[in-house]
Amino acid sequence: MRKINLILLGAPGAGKGTQAEIISEKFGIPAISTGAIIREEIASGSELGEKVKSYTSSGALVPDEVVIDIIKARLAKPDCEGGFILDGFPRTVPQAEALTALGVEITDVISIEVSDSDIMERMAGRRVCKACGATFHTKFKPSPNGENCRCGAELTRRADDDPAVVESRLKVYHDQTEPLKEYYRKCGLLKIVEGQEKLEDTTALTAAALES
Repeated sequence: MRKINLILLGAPGAGKGTQAEIISEKFGIPAISTGAIIREEIASGSELGEKVKSYTSSGALVPDEVVIDIIKARLAKPDCEGGFILDGFPRTVPQAEALTALGVEITDVISIEVSDSDIMERMAGRRVCKACGATFHTKFKPSPNGENCRCGAELTRRADDDPAVVESRLKVYHDQTEPLKEYYRKCGLLKIVEGQEKLEDTTALTAAALES
């Protein structure tokens, strides 16, 4: 079996995280979420973590060079020797260029395409349980208990699922991250997957893209 060093692209709410988990389980390679490893680095209390915390605690964006240092440290860990999935990095062309400059070989880049209107619908209907963290959707995965979770606790909408916030996040994606598609197309690595309403259909198309 060939080694897979995969970058997943797609707008917020396109389903990158879910596909990353499925591919991770199938191939036994780690799915690396930038947000998650930044949180882990801060929790570790390392020198790098303290540096990151100085930015996040003030609400500032973590500079590219610091994010790249975190990614470099994570990719150097033994569990990445057999391959990895990057979800949420790179976010910009300069980050992609820095990754290339580090000598990191990328074998596949898959962009999961979902229209802005569909993403708005997905995010607006998402609900999260305050108590157990279970997720539901008013249209696609409604709670059997109406406005409450199976555990009985109230369901709420995440702050970043508010339509105005989603619209802002989509604009940032189109302005800053979407140009990566052209960057990786020129590298001969880009594969497009049209996101489907049913998760299993998107999964099948993503698997086919990896095998092509």
